[in-house]
Amino acid sequence: MTAGKAAKVRLHPIVGRCDMTRIVGHRGARSLWPENSMEGFQRTLALNVDAIELDVHLTDAGELLVIHDATLDRTAEASGTVRALSKNDRMTIALKGSHAGIPTLDEALRFLASSRPVDLHVELKADLNGTPYSGLETQAADAIRRHGLAGRSLLTSFNLDVLAECRRVAPEIGRLCSINSRSVEALGLTASVSQAATLAEIVAVEKALFAEAFEEITAIVPRERLCVWVLNDRAGLEGWLARNVGWITSDDPILALSARAGTLAVDL
Repeated sequence: MTAGKAAKVRLHPIVGRCDMTRIVGHRGARSLWPENSMEGFQRTLALNVDAIELDVHLTDAGELLVIHDATLDRTAEASGTVRALSKNDRMTIALKGSHAGIPTLDEALRFLASSRPVDLHVELKADLNGTPYSGLETQAADAIRRHGLAGRSLLTSFNLDVLAECRRVAPEIGRLCSINSRSVEALGLTASVSQAATLAEIVAVEKALFAEAFEEITAIVPRERLCVWVLNDRAGLEGWLARNVGWITSDDPILALSARAGTLAVDL
């Protein structure tokens, strides 16, 4: 694919249905409430966010757990790897800053399915060695289908092979490819963005990389299919809102929504 030509991909209904930049609550809203927690999801839903992002690991016991890191240490009152966590042990562990435990994907999706129709970005994580979990794509897709959320969900990953498998096992569920400086090292920026755009409806680019290569990236992917992450300061939010990309991911969606409201008021 050459620069200046948008990748051809069958667009999911989530993409392009809104005439303003959409705000994504990152891990719920990790600057405001415990990340990837039921409390965080509940409180974030009370805001006017357009989407909620959450992370999923697969344990050796077969549970799909909503947690970001491959280890428990940073966000839970426990240590060790997520994949080695038994169901019994998991049920005794509280998240830091909360009396609640680590949610399962089913628990999170059951709640979100009963909520207002916010979009969901479900990131498929890898184990401590960076190895994708075998079968996670199918299991996550099955959970999304089971809760009737295929029409408003995106399966997301940094890994192109994982996204290709998502397309194979769940072509009806949309996809988002995340990109940062490390993930483009092997192929280079242009090839990485081009391949991402053929596999995913949305290409989400880390803010520093996106700022550095804005013209190159927007020559390949239309702005409505681009997301910038993670923005947590007013000036940064206002600057990227002015660039009119499709999505902004923030740890502080209250601030992001306030910045968007201010920008819209100025435009009017």
